[in-house]
Amino acid sequence: MTVGIMLALMGLASSQIMSDNAIGSIEVTPSIEIVEIPSKFSVFRQVGCDKYVNVFGVHIFASRTTPENKLSHAAGILAQYLDNNEDGIPDNTRVLSHLVSRNVFIIMPGTEAEMERVEMGLIAEAGYRFGQGLYGEETKPDFLVDGKINAPDGHYYDGALEEILHPITQHGYANAYPEVFGEVRGSTLANCMDAARGGYFERVPKGGPKSGYPAEAWYHYTDETCDYGCMVTEYLYWALTSILGTQDFPERREALEVEWELNTRERVRTGDAAVYELLTDPQYKFPTKAPDGDYKPSAFPVTTIPIIAIADED
Repeated sequence: MTVGIMLALMGLASSQIMSDNAIGSIEVTPSIEIVEIPSKFSVFRQVGCDKYVNVFGVHIFASRTTPENKLSHAAGILAQYLDNNEDGIPDNTRVLSHLVSRNVFIIMPGTEAEMERVEMGLIAEAGYRFGQGLYGEETKPDFLVDGKINAPDGHYYDGALEEILHPITQHGYANAYPEVFGEVRGSTLANCMDAARGGYFERVPKGGPKSGYPAEAWYHYTDETCDYGCMVTEYLYWALTSILGTQDFPERREALEVEWELNTRERVRTGDAAVYELLTDPQYKFPTKAPDGDYKPSAFPVTTIPIIAIADED
């Protein structure tokens, strides 16, 4: 589920590390603390949120029905995606700069039904346009513990691993490296996806043997509400989490086969070599270890992140 909704630049300070189009900077640390929502984010109080966490400048807002242990887990997942080696320094400051410049946020109500009642239009009117929904009920801190997956069946999964990754790739990587990870036809990632789907399709195709896709496809997403860019977001999620091993457990392959066939690192490496090479290329600093939410930075340095000017986006 991808919810695009947010902008409003804030917290500008004198710059220490500046990009060519930087208009200021913010200082971030690996410290994670659940607090009451600051007054400058009052619109999130208006829509029913009462808890807040700042993770390297990316915001998480949670409602009163979301347990604090699930909010803490989500914050840890976000921190580990951004600082995978847990040295307290964001791994890819170029990507993080695009996230904080857009004021990317996660909104975390307790249930899907509650999410449907959130006045997202009110949030957008306040200037916050780049957000992502994550339900407390789909957040499962017990899924991955001490490197072991605990799943009673192939359908059990920690939704935080998916929903928190989406804005990082959609608003971070796609903008930091548009020719490579842009969610448009012709980017390197989009070309990988088109190969994985057996061709270029703006929308879900009809008539093919794999959920409408050609027989040679191994990625066959069928959500009719998901446009081409959304399909790219979902494809990257499937590929990266499979490489990281969080899709590799009993009955999972069967549960996913209607949509994604390469649920293990080895299957991605041999079945989709192009995307495997792309997502394991060290220059882009994708995670190499699956986040479990138990974020324990080895140090607490201050990192200065450039705030850059953002053009109008959909």
